Order: sequence, then C-alpha cells, then structure tokens
Amino acid sequence: MSMTSMVVLGLSIATVLLLLGAFLATLRQDRKDRTAAPPVEVAPIETPLPAPVSVAGHAGSDYADPRTIQVGDRIHVHGSPARVLGAMFMSWQGQQWTEYLLRDRTRRFQWLSVEVRQGLTQGDPPHLEVLLWTEVPTQGMVPAKSMLIMEGVEFFPIERGTAAFRCEGDTGTPERGLLDFADYRASDGRLLSFERIQGRSWTASYARPLPPGSIDIVSRAS
Repeated sequence: MSMTSMVVLGLSIATVLLLLGAFLATLRQDRKDRTAAPPVEVAPIETPLPAPVSVAGHAGSDYADPRTIQVGDRIHVHGSPARVLGAMFMSWQGQQWTEYLLRDRTRRFQWLSVEVRQGLTQGDPPHLEVLLWTEVPTQGMVPAKSMLIMEGVEFFPIERGTAAFRCEGDTGTPERGLLDFADYRASDGRLLSFERIQGRSWTASYARPLPPGSIDIVSRAS
C-alpha cells in the first residue's frame, strides 16, 4: 500500500470517529432534554387592588332626612319634583309612621310613607324605611288573610290591623280617625297594601323601598 493510500485511509477513519462522537453527544443531550422537567413560568407578583369600601350614609348629615318633611314643602323624589299637600300621622301597637300626600308636576297624587322599623331579628339595629306608593285598581277585591294574586303576582300577608291617625294639611280624609290596613309582599320584594278608612271602601297601592338619598327637600313651607 502506498503512502498516499495510507493517509487517505487514516483521514477517513478519523472523520468517521468524529461523526460518531458527535452523534453520541447529540443523542445523550436529546435524552437529557426529554427527561428534564419543563421550565415553569412564574407570573410577576402584582400588588392587589384595595377592596371597595361601602359606608352607609346617615339621614340628616349625608342626605336629607325624610322624617323632617313638612306639609307645604317642595321635594324631589328620585329627581322628580313634588309638593307635599298633607300628612297622616299613624300609630299602631307602639309603631308610629307618617304618610305624606304628594302631587307631582303632572298633578298625579302619590303617598310617601316614612317609618323607623325595628330589625327583623333580635340585635339588629332599627332602620329607616321610605316607600313611595302608587295606587292600583282593586276591582272590588278585599284583603285576604292568606296569599292573594294581584295582576298575576302572588302576594303573601305580612301585617294587618287598625291604626289610629291624625292629619295635617290636605289629605282628603277626616282630621282624626281609624284606618284598617293589610300589607303583603311578593317574592320579588314588591309590596302591596290595602287601606280603608272605617266606613269607606278599600284602596290598594304598590310600593318598593326607596334607597337612601332618594328624597331631597328643595324648599321649606313658608
């Protein structure tokens, strides 16, 4: 064998060994990559936003106190102007509340009732309940002692009795007297009340509680 042939053979063997070493190294790296756990992305830590804080307002300081309404006042109910024509001061079994007769700018009449009610359970603080009543036709209905249906809605009894009242201003009622009432509530929170001044026919009205701050006293009676 000539010298040239030996050199070529040596170079070929060296090349084969280099390629084999590179293949084995690649194979080992591939196995290592497959067995290693995938990297875990860590999200950056963000400072949480402060939780919203809800602070209950106080009648008389944060908004107008509806208990101070007087006959002749001009008020806004949900931004709609109305005039206070009269008031009925009610009393029943130690409870007291006031019903104000309003006339809005369309000359529609509505009653606004204001009452401090005790908590539902012992230990609950009393709360101010303000209701705006809209009269509905009774079609000869009378208040039942059980569930009744008005305009397709089921109402369940919550209170009934006979309250004493006295009036100021123009209410369309006697100055003093007795008033029969029967109150109901639907599952959606809507209220229904039947009222009857003794010797007269029953009337009925719907209402929902007004949120605090719904009443604004624009001007006082002169």
